Amino acid sequence: MLYANVVFGLPIDGPFDYLVPADLEDKLVVGARVWVNFRNKKEVAYVVGLNNKTKIKKLKEIVSVIDFFPVLDDAMLKLTKELAEYYCCSWGEAIDAALPDEIRKGKINVTVSIFPEPSSRKIETVPFIPLFVQGQDRIPVYLREIKKVLAAEKSVIILCSNIPAVERLKEIIQNSLGKETFIAFRKQPKELEVWEKIRQAGYCVVVGTRSSVFSPVNNPGLIIIDQPEDSVYKQEQAPHYHARQVAWMRAEICGAKVILGSHCLSLESFYLLQKGELDLEIIPSKLTYPQVKVIDVRRLAYAERKSKSMFSKFLLDAIQLALVEKGKVLLVINRKGFATTVACHDCGSALKCPRCNINLVLHFELDKLKCHHCNFEMPVPKICPDCNTGYIKYFGLGTEKVESELARIFPQARLGQDIVVETSAIINHQELSFDLIGVMAIDNSLNRVDFRAAEKTFALLAGLVSLTAKKMIIQSANVNHHCFQALIKNDPQIFLKEELRQRKQLQFAPFKHMILLKVRGADLEKVKKAAQDLFQRLNKIKTMSLKLLSLNPGQPAQLRGNFYYQILMRAPSVEKASHFLKLHLKETHLSGIIVTVDVDPV
Repeated sequence: MLYANVVFGLPIDGPFDYLVPADLEDKLVVGARVWVNFRNKKEVAYVVGLNNKTKIKKLKEIVSVIDFFPVLDDAMLKLTKELAEYYCCSWGEAIDAALPDEIRKGKINVTVSIFPEPSSRKIETVPFIPLFVQGQDRIPVYLREIKKVLAAEKSVIILCSNIPAVERLKEIIQNSLGKETFIAFRKQPKELEVWEKIRQAGYCVVVGTRSSVFSPVNNPGLIIIDQPEDSVYKQEQAPHYHARQVAWMRAEICGAKVILGSHCLSLESFYLLQKGELDLEIIPSKLTYPQVKVIDVRRLAYAERKSKSMFSKFLLDAIQLALVEKGKVLLVINRKGFATTVACHDCGSALKCPRCNINLVLHFELDKLKCHHCNFEMPVPKICPDCNTGYIKYFGLGTEKVESELARIFPQARLGQDIVVETSAIINHQELSFDLIGVMAIDNSLNRVDFRAAEKTFALLAGLVSLTAKKMIIQSANVNHHCFQALIKNDPQIFLKEELRQRKQLQFAPFKHMILLKVRGADLEKVKKAAQDLFQRLNKIKTMSLKLLSLNPGQPAQLRGNFYYQILMRAPSVEKASHFLKLHLKETHLSGIIVTVDVDPV
């Protein structure tokens, strides 16, 4: 008799044994999908093993076979297994993350065929040492390395942080190298068709977003991640994988090379560089490094403080001079809308999203209040919904309010042309250049309750510096911060060394792994109690694998109708911590409560 070991795209560890019907014994292969009965439901399962022995006496039979050829090759099975062990999820959940939606739902592939035979040509393999390419104009380096890999008949995967960058890079590669390039991202039109074409190609180039790290390319020889510091590479839903980490896993399995390309080193990359586990190639900038000036908003003149202006006189004078000289000005504030808080002057009640309990943002042009987390929106009320008085006030800065004030101060300037007001997303448009960049409300980013706040702020500012060769002015109440000092002196190591010193002192990443245990549900009291009980139970277990640090409401505490609590933990080894949590979280079964594990949260 033949038995199949199968896993499901559910938060349940396996594998589970099923009996293979006699008429299917010669047809079923590892990596295929099958239909089975599980918990009184018909479910799609992935075959991860076949053998002639089982310890289970009474087994259910496989209902039917979906594929007679594997949808997952051996390397992808190994990758998803490693992902499950690292990110504390089931093997089936990891497989689900790697496949198109239609495959997960059991759709039959009409074009499925055997994986192409590996190329007979060999590429010289070297120990796995990623390359970090630092500089604005990284594309020529990418093209150079892609050309080498294609010449060896190996495949290339390139990850970008947004769709416009994906489309732009595809066009550059096709025009420069003449090689057909596939675009891949989750829920794209004809996703399954594109997935199949990639799978059928002997070797190819794939450009996509986070999920394209799983593209079913044959003979992978190179994986490029552009701007790896961008938080979009971290999956918000379980499994909470990071595409950079998955790329490293896949590269080690397949003997491929990894290139990380950005404006500046991340702290993790700097740490690896110091340990000799990362190569570095710096591309000299074609632009002159600009003058960086940090204005201390605590020491503004009395008249400036009294006027409560959002702009310092120094910044206004610089804008005026740039306009006189026919220059282009960019003002960056990382908040959309007109006002970030809408509240009643009488009772002080702020208008919040009913699903997320987060302040609604006023969008003046739309005349609406919007939640930037769940897209809830409502008309701007004329009276307070709590006390029925008619005096609603608006607080906080957003891009619309900055534009409104600029139009008043500089009526001769054309907004959107002479002066551009944008969020940090402007960094993605590297073809732009400005004579003056003003950075506003940067302390909102720097002072967040997040041990990575300074690093994220530095990456943002380093990206903005690359958009000007003349001057950047930053308004802050913390002018001596090492983030700003590194920019002023054009020496990133000032920031990296100090930040690494602080992280080591606190035993934060990259010296230890941080893990968040997220508890969520629709009932606040049930969520709070479940989180407290779980914290106390785990804290009583003596282990070297994990140290529990704190229990707090989530950030944010309510989102899309669910309440969140989170347990912050620290671990020297992710794999050991993941094994420990899987073992002890099995005992947590509460109605209406969902517990997920976020390894290396960003």
